[in-house]
Amino acid sequence: MPSVDIVDESFIVGPRRIFAEVVARPERWRIWWPDLELEVFLDRGVDGMAWTVAGPLVGSTEIWLEEHPRGVVVHYYLRAEPTVPGSSTQPRTLPDSPRSRRHLEGMRRERVLHWKRVMWALKDELEAQSASPWS
Repeated sequence: MPSVDIVDESFIVGPRRIFAEVVARPERWRIWWPDLELEVFLDRGVDGMAWTVAGPLVGSTEIWLEEHPRGVVVHYYLRAEPTVPGSSTQPRTLPDSPRSRRHLEGMRRERVLHWKRVMWALKDELEAQSASPWS
């Protein structure tokens, strides 16, 4: 299991195709993952995307869009390892110690909270448009 393993689900009211268009925009990726280098390795269209990740973490991230009545369930996955200082691709092996576990838990918590803020902001943005095309 990766050291940083995050699974999240969020619900957004509106058509899946609209959210898929947002997910496909590279300028959004910079906002969502400002410190990570991303490369698409799987573009599923309205079903979402998956990327390889480099930078302070190396691994993969994915957004899977599940159509749901009146909206979309956004499934988010981040599976990665911290990298060696000065490298954006070499995984770092941390010793199994209380300090390392606290460090990894802090990294994971920071990423989870950041992602939830991203989803809440996106939910607010897209659902604000619900007065017309989303209804």
